[in-house]
Amino acid sequence: MKINLKENFENIKDYFSPKVLGEVNDVYVKIAKIKGDELPWHDHKNEDEMFLIIEGSLLMEVEGTESFVMNEGELFIVKKGLQHRVSAQSECKIMLLENKSTAHTGDVESDITKDIKDQLK
Repeated sequence: MKINLKENFENIKDYFSPKVLGEVNDVYVKIAKIKGDELPWHDHKNEDEMFLIIEGSLLMEVEGTESFVMNEGELFIVKKGLQHRVSAQSECKIMLLENKSTAHTGDVESDITKDIKDQLK
């Protein structure tokens, strides 16, 4: 299945609202736009999470490490169980690889938390 990232990003209206593009075995391929710092600190107890920067810059904060900025073309894997959050001053477009069991903001509920049903729309 051929997927056009540019067209799919144009259809995303809300920040911190991942959209599922497809599946690879038990993993969802998702994209999201990030702007601001509304994402709460959270973890995923049983799943790693991969972030790939498609466009822009993203501030990555992970417990036990110094915060760092990720830029276009860079990838980072947050290991399961680590508290983390991301933010961006200007719009940033990212791709995520997550197990189907991965909850958007882990066990933390916030105003931006999206159920998987919303991510599949």
